[in-house]
Amino acid sequence: MNEQVSIVLSTYEQPRCLELALLGYARQTLSDFEVVVADDGSGPETASVVRRAAEEGLNVRHVWHPDRGFRKTEALNRAIAAAAGAYLIFSDGDCIPRDDFVATHLSLAEPDRFLSGGYLKLPESVTLEVDERAIDTGHVFDASWLRAHGYRPGRRALRLTRSAMLARALDAITPTRPTWNGHSASTWKEHLLSINGFDLDMGWGGLDRAAGERLENAGVHGKQIRHRAVCLHLHHGRPYKDPATTRANRAIRDRIRRQRETRAPNGLRETEAIDVSVRIDPEATA
Repeated sequence: MNEQVSIVLSTYEQPRCLELALLGYARQTLSDFEVVVADDGSGPETASVVRRAAEEGLNVRHVWHPDRGFRKTEALNRAIAAAAGAYLIFSDGDCIPRDDFVATHLSLAEPDRFLSGGYLKLPESVTLEVDERAIDTGHVFDASWLRAHGYRPGRRALRLTRSAMLARALDAITPTRPTWNGHSASTWKEHLLSINGFDLDMGWGGLDRAAGERLENAGVHGKQIRHRAVCLHLHHGRPYKDPATTRANRAIRDRIRRQRETRAPNGLRETEAIDVSVRIDPEATA
């Protein structure tokens, strides 16, 4: 793939997690990409993390807007607009990518498709043990390392296989259908523009799936790669979790399915009209 590639990482007030995630991107087998951090209003510590990663050689930009509550979809839309890549890979700032994460997404990309990757969710006790050395060596992605630090992944350990043949077979037989996942998903930027990006009317709980459902309705179908494009999700709390918001999101997704909706009525284009102090550091040139 010759087109430039952008990784979009969402974050909010998790500087340590973001630092580990960015370290994972600095250790990728493929390096010709940019990282765009979609920051939903974090404080100066997060800005320092991004700045240090840039100083250490990672091609990373920080797209920030003020904290006005949970506005992840708005932050993602700003990052999409700023991204220079024709192909966009999405993950979260609390997810560490395996060293082949970017290369795998790119090697499996297809026209008019989006890719649905997987993750392994670490408990708090193991999250506290993850450090630079574990990422540098790749040991954090070994089931033996996880077991030695108190985590028993069981059958989930299959998601860590390095066998391309086994991972492909597992993806072919898994009963889980491909969905747009915030931790590991990718598609062409033009497809996200066509659905008007992410829905500003949605808070936490299903906002990523909604984007995938609109893509499906628009003829951009999902491809399952959950055993091939893998990341580790670091433990953290979710103080923004709200049952009322979850119910409202479910109603929106019901409408998307019922009406075969292909565009967010309040999305990327509307994000551009929101009058807040947005910072892109370094300034976007795309």
